[in-house]
Amino acid sequence: MAYSIQKGAFLVRLARSTVEEYLRTNKLKKMKIDDEKLLEKKGVFTTIETFEKIGDRINRELRGCIGFPQPIYGLAEAVMKSALLAAFEDPRFPPLEIDELNKVTFEVSILTEPKLLNVDKKEIVKYIKVGRDGLIIEHGLNSGLLLPQVAVENEWDEETFLCNACLKANLPPDAWLWKKTKIYVFQAEIFGELEPNGKIIKKEIHKRIEKNLL
Repeated sequence: MAYSIQKGAFLVRLARSTVEEYLRTNKLKKMKIDDEKLLEKKGVFTTIETFEKIGDRINRELRGCIGFPQPIYGLAEAVMKSALLAAFEDPRFPPLEIDELNKVTFEVSILTEPKLLNVDKKEIVKYIKVGRDGLIIEHGLNSGLLLPQVAVENEWDEETFLCNACLKANLPPDAWLWKKTKIYVFQAEIFGELEPNGKIIKKEIHKRIEKNLL
């Protein structure tokens, strides 16, 4: 995909400003997008995290994360929609309040289209790489998605990643071995704030290095 840090920074700021405008005016942000790159249909997730700095230590906790695995919206529109969903509709958390805006960071993940792994389940681990792939597990009506950065942040190996994706889908941890379970992989370009309203970086998760400051 190769989105520039400038494009990524625009999208992260768009996510934040969309949520802020809704909190301040109770109206949806309106803007005209002319950039063809931002009109391309892409899967997108917006992640919101709490940010607390204690001495030299920074504590981050998930505050909301929702998005669209499939490319059904133009990129900018998908960011705006996913940002609002992450802020106000994540069932794991209460809706974000205006006094939290300066206490949270925004992160945008731009996804490749998910690819079904049609291989022997016993060999599936060989086709997944932590630090590169995200996972979608589907079985019947159950489905669960984990972004690529989740496995790196939790220091999981590939099998543990698969097990946790099953749990996210409300399935037993070994459900990835079931014959009728579908396993999809995807990749992501990830842009996020270092601190609330702060510098924005492109995250190189496979190296666990944050670079490209803007």
